[in-house]
Amino acid sequence: MKREVRGLTHAAVVGMLIGLSGCDQKASTPEMPPQSVQIQVMKKQSVAVHTSLPGRTDAFEIAQVRPQVTGVIEKRLFREGADVVAGQQLYQIDPSRYKAVYDTARGQLAEAQAAEVTARAKLNRYRGLVQSHAVSQQDYDDALAAEKEAQGRILNAQGQVESAQVNLGYTKMYAPISGRISRTLITVGALVTANQTDNTAIITRLDPIYVDVNLPAITLLRLKRELADGRIQRQEDGKVPVKVTLEDGSVYEHTGQMALSEVNVDTATSTVIVRAIMPNPDKLLLPGMYVHAQLDEGVDPAALVVPQDAVTRNTHGDPQVWVVKPDNTVDLRQITTGQTVGSSWIVTSGLKEGERIVVEGLQKIAPGAKVDPHEEASQPAASATSPVDQNSQKSQ
Repeated sequence: MKREVRGLTHAAVVGMLIGLSGCDQKASTPEMPPQSVQIQVMKKQSVAVHTSLPGRTDAFEIAQVRPQVTGVIEKRLFREGADVVAGQQLYQIDPSRYKAVYDTARGQLAEAQAAEVTARAKLNRYRGLVQSHAVSQQDYDDALAAEKEAQGRILNAQGQVESAQVNLGYTKMYAPISGRISRTLITVGALVTANQTDNTAIITRLDPIYVDVNLPAITLLRLKRELADGRIQRQEDGKVPVKVTLEDGSVYEHTGQMALSEVNVDTATSTVIVRAIMPNPDKLLLPGMYVHAQLDEGVDPAALVVPQDAVTRNTHGDPQVWVVKPDNTVDLRQITTGQTVGSSWIVTSGLKEGERIVVEGLQKIAPGAKVDPHEEASQPAASATSPVDQNSQKSQ
């Protein structure tokens, strides 16, 4: 009996020693250090605000060359596809018929002028005779009426001469504007008619050239609101510079400016047509080309910018960032983003200047966790010339 008690006592002592040994091991396990993360301190900075939109070029001026008189084309006096100047003769229509009409009208004018000379001389003679009663008052009145009638015939003949002269001048078809002329749509010997609907050629002015883009109405409202609130400052000269990227991705070397915007919104697309004027001295831009136009709206002098890599999305697609509190614990905060600046977002709400956000190490942190923040050595600053793409998705 005593031997069994001793065995139990020994076993209890051994169990207590093992238990105490396990407690010591638990107490000696070191705690995990705070997760090291890179942060960025929110600082207000000046950011140029741009709108990049697709558009198409349109001719500054177009003239459809059509005949004003009927006749046969005798000559073509231009080279197809060449540049022509306003007033340059393009075609010659057979003028013989119109020359004959013009000569006839001049002859009728000469006859009317001669008759007026005779009527005026007779009136002058009767003026002195009627005072001495050598001729009757009726004869004088008839002479006065004949002289006025002769003057009327002169005016009528002069009108006939001018009309015939205009038609004769129309046999020479001139370029109404300066520009590049298309291929000829008629040949020498072809009959053309006055007021025909078919063009003989088309002249297009290429320098300058229009660029028409469709600006979303919501973007126009945002722009006007930000201008009214003073968030965006206009260019000093009040103009909106426009740069163009061609369809092959190359940047057009010349800078234009916005000319106008339509006052009506297209109900089908909810857009407003904005027109820019671009210089085109090398005739590189042609009407109908697809381009991307970048409109420089102005400058946001106090923008908060966060890298796109620092922004995550919740299940609803709302943007959010990890914010480091003063006690170095992190919290997930929802924000509102606007346009993009290079590889960053402009934050319109949800963050304040001086707050710290996590830009690297997001996958290893959880809400309320303590972190070891390290500020980036060189934070990417938003360049004043960085493009802002209004087509980027805006999340609220």
